Amino acid sequence: MPSPRTTRALQRLAELTPRRIVAELDRHIIGQDAAKKAVAIALRNRWRRQQAPEAMRVEINPNNIILIGPTGSGKTEIARRLAKLAGAPFVKVEASKFTEVGYVGRDVESLVRDLVENAIALVRDERKSELEAVALERVEERLLDALLPATPEPVASPRASQAAKPATAADRAPGFFVAGASGPATPVATDDSDRERHQRTRDKLRTLLRDGAMEDRRIDIEIPVSTGPMFGMMTPQGAPEGMEQFQQALQEMLPKRTRKRSLTVAEARRTLLEQEYDRLLDRDDLVAEAVERAEETGIVFLDEVDKIAGAGRGQGSGPDVSREGVQRDLLPIVEGSTVGTKYGMVRTDKVLFIAAGAFHVAKPSDLIPELQGRFPIRVELQPLTESDFVRIMTEPDAALTRQYAALVAAEGATLTFAPDGIAELATVAARANQKMENIGARRLHTVLTTLLEQLLFELPERADGDVVVDASMVRARLGALVEDEDLRRYIL
Repeated sequence: MPSPRTTRALQRLAELTPRRIVAELDRHIIGQDAAKKAVAIALRNRWRRQQAPEAMRVEINPNNIILIGPTGSGKTEIARRLAKLAGAPFVKVEASKFTEVGYVGRDVESLVRDLVENAIALVRDERKSELEAVALERVEERLLDALLPATPEPVASPRASQAAKPATAADRAPGFFVAGASGPATPVATDDSDRERHQRTRDKLRTLLRDGAMEDRRIDIEIPVSTGPMFGMMTPQGAPEGMEQFQQALQEMLPKRTRKRSLTVAEARRTLLEQEYDRLLDRDDLVAEAVERAEETGIVFLDEVDKIAGAGRGQGSGPDVSREGVQRDLLPIVEGSTVGTKYGMVRTDKVLFIAAGAFHVAKPSDLIPELQGRFPIRVELQPLTESDFVRIMTEPDAALTRQYAALVAAEGATLTFAPDGIAELATVAARANQKMENIGARRLHTVLTTLLEQLLFELPERADGDVVVDASMVRARLGALVEDEDLRRYIL
């Protein structure tokens, strides 16, 4: 049974119907309705599974998805936006980075360890937002202590200690001490006015801190000394998980060291805030929830899966042997197994796996049959057309045209894209994709960068701060590049 926190995280999916999920994805991704519908149903099924009886819930596993489509068609963006929308732990890995067990390189179990690390970061950020007010209040007090140290406590006289005289109110009052001719120090009590003066000064500093008037003031604070690099040299790259646990155990055995550093108030606030979060957060409870969130709501995006599908499966020669080995290693993780991490054992049977690949050379049928069966849902993404490029530059909230307009606005200028200019840019991008490799929407990045390169270079010295991108400007600056094959190949 999931913990209350994980249950609340899953309950947030109750409001995300498949139609609403698709509508949210439409704000960032143009087209690909079939892929959006498939991932929306998969996400909704997670909430539906939690509503099933306990006996049935443990039997329901997610239906993994494989997205087939050319590069730049939106495969990665769909998975990334889906995970962000659901507030779920998410990890994106390239399948081509993995090697078969016994070869030098990353083993496939590392993707589960990466998923848990991302889950810990996600849960930590959520809890930090809950504790932010308390942590900031503590940091403020520590900054005030550094700016205005507390009045020293009175030092008891040795003679008074021998006499075991009961302390009076004057002895307990904070104040100063003086050393007499005979040597022993005798306390000199301060009156209430001294304490009130100290408190008034502290309150004034508090006001200045909150107003930001002391951000450049330097103070001395104690910060912990990290011993990571020394032990990092002991663990070679690609070492097994047990080496990391051994390294962590050695670090915990060593005494914690600190050193004093002089920082500005702004720098010290960031450092002290992280220290306060570490004190307020229960690490064991945080790790337990993160592992549970990774098991129940985690999403793994396996990109470039076509690179491990050997063309002409079954030949058994060349690199295909290692590729099939990676597939065999992926099989138990996708099917559902238990992977050991430094945070404990992690189950993968409820993790949603989304695989993606262009499959220009290989085909999905070139994967081993067992792995094909673990991805029952296959969706083909369509290549982007010229009309899609026009929508990509106008409809999304963070369209490229709006991004460049924001960059130009930082210089006090305005950048406007006329409708005919956007249409001409889409035409140039579509023609470039037809005559060269089809890289989808990524072609718009190269086209816009080439178009605005000179403008962005000269912008700080330009007298005219208003720029309009129309069809004539696009043709004047990009027309020759599109027609010249050599220039087009190396620039666009």
